[in-house]
Parts: sequence; C-alpha cells; structure tokens
Amino acid sequence: MNKKHLSLHQRLLVAATLFGMFFGAGNLIFPVHLGQLAGRNLLPAMAGFIIAAVGIPILGVAAIGNTHSDGLQALASKVSRRYSYFFTCLLYLTIGPCFAIPRCATTSFTTGIQPVLGSQISERTALLVFSAIFFALVLFFSLKPGNITLWIGKVINPLFLFFLAILILSALLHPGTAVSAAQPDPSYETGAMFHALSEGYGTMDAIAGLAFGIVVVNVIRQMGVDDDTAIAKEVLHSGILAGVLMALIYMLTILMGAQSLGLFAVSENGGIALSQISSHYLGRAGLVMLAVTITFACLKTSIGLVTSCSETFVQMFPDKLSYKAWAIIFTLFSFIGSNMGLSTIIRYSVPVL
Repeated sequence: MNKKHLSLHQRLLVAATLFGMFFGAGNLIFPVHLGQLAGRNLLPAMAGFIIAAVGIPILGVAAIGNTHSDGLQALASKVSRRYSYFFTCLLYLTIGPCFAIPRCATTSFTTGIQPVLGSQISERTALLVFSAIFFALVLFFSLKPGNITLWIGKVINPLFLFFLAILILSALLHPGTAVSAAQPDPSYETGAMFHALSEGYGTMDAIAGLAFGIVVVNVIRQMGVDDDTAIAKEVLHSGILAGVLMALIYMLTILMGAQSLGLFAVSENGGIALSQISSHYLGRAGLVMLAVTITFACLKTSIGLVTSCSETFVQMFPDKLSYKAWAIIFTLFSFIGSNMGLSTIIRYSVPVL
C-alpha cells in the first residue's frame, strides 16, 4: 500500500541512516583541529564549518530527491552525457580511493593506533603494517559482504558515540582554558568563518551527499512512499533531523578543541589533537577504547566506499572490468595512498576539493 508520508518512527530511522553515512570517525578530526585554530573566534568558525559540513551535504541529498534522479550520473546528465561520466568518476574517485578511503586508514592509525604503540616501532613501519592489515580486511569484506558491516554498524557506531559523549563531557566539565582566553591561530584572527568553510568542505560530505542521496531515496521507497514529490519532502525532513544532530556534535567538538589550548599546542592535524585530548582525560584505557572504536568505524566506512565505488564503475563501464577487479584496484590504490600519512593526504586533497 502506497503512503504519502513516513511515520515519525520511520523518519527517525531514515535520519539515523543518513547520519550514519555522513558521520564517521574521520569527521571528528576536522572540528577538533578547527577549534584549536579558531580559539576565541569559534562562533564564526562554527557557523562556517556547519554551512559546509552540514548545510551543503543535506542540500546535496535533497537535490537527488527533488530532481527525481536515479543517482549522481542521472543528475549530472542534465548538463550533458560526457559531463555525467566525467563528474561521476571525479566525485567517486575523490570520496573513494584518492582521498577518503586512505584517510580512513590514516585517521585510525594516527588517532588510535600510534598513541597506543608509542615509540616502540617507527611510525612509517607501523603505518605500513597497520594499513596492510586494514586494507586486507577491507578487500575481504568488500568481496564477501556479510553480517560484519551490519554488526559494526549496530555495535561499534553506538559504542563510538557513547565514548565520544564521555570524552566531550569530561573535556567540557574540566576545560584546559576558558574560550575567551584561547588565542586563535594567526590565520583565524580575521575571517574565521570563511577559513572554516574550507575546513568543513574538507570532510568531503558536501560532495558525498550527491552519492548518498539515491540511497536515502531507495530506503524511503522501500518504506512504501512512491510519489516523487512526497519522497523529496521526506528526504529533506530526514536530512534536517540528521543535520541537527551533526551540527550539535560539531559545535561541541569545536568547543572541546578550543578549550584544549590550555593543555596542548595547536596540533599538526585533528587526529593528533583527538588522541592527546583522549589520553589526558581518560588515560591509557581511553586511548585503547578510542583505537578500537575508531578503527572499526573507519573500517566500516572504507568497506562501504570500496563497494559503492566498485559498483558505480561497473555500471558506468559494464564491458571493461568486473566488480572484483575494480575492488582490488581501488583497495590497492587506497593502501598506497594511506602510507603518505594523514597530514599529507589532507594537504593534497584541498586543491582537488
């Protein structure tokens, strides 16, 4: 039986699905680092970051629903057929093997694994070994998808958010310094909002929204809503609910980063900042828990990205390579890219984005 709208419970489920797709462990490294850079100028920085990391992604999802497109390539084909191939390839390579997937592995290593290992082994060697194991698991589960991703989504993601809530609460109740005393980085003395726009865009959620939109549309259709206009409205409603939760977490983590300036100098990247803050407030046990939850959360994200990129390229080029071949290529490329290190990946991604 067709319905004209979702129930509140169904709308919350769709919003949770959308939140899960957008918000991964890697999303924390940018707001924490932004807070350290912005210091007392965090309010305009928050506004800029939320516009780019929440507002634009939700509009991207809404664009798929509102244009009744069957996916990114169909949406891009409104410009031209050639453009649809060019833009779809560029977008999926960006949120896939070129930047986002390697960043998942290096985020896990920098934030969780490296602080636990300490100086027992060289950073380059440790990253090589960790990334080899990480991408071996990614490839295995991408080729043989089963209940592992569902288990990670139902267990690790809630555990990750629970751990994050404890960390944020501890940091906000015992701040390293008052926000008013947090000295901003010279680049954030003026124009903090516009600098933060770029930082928020670095999460890659703005472009990922175009890829995620069709997933949300299909979920809503499976719930019994077939009318295109009703689907467009439900996509927007669910997007707003997910966006509110994302914005709240971003604001709290930016505040946490700014208040940490009384304890630490501005870090090279947000992964280092997050591990420093976690170690200070929760000790070694906190570091171990952070390592486990972030690694599994990033593993789930990487499996999903390899799978979606491989399926997309099979659809676009059906007579070229098989799904298995694309998955192997994307995984190997991501493995090589991850060994450049987190800061290097972020630096190289900026001009491309």
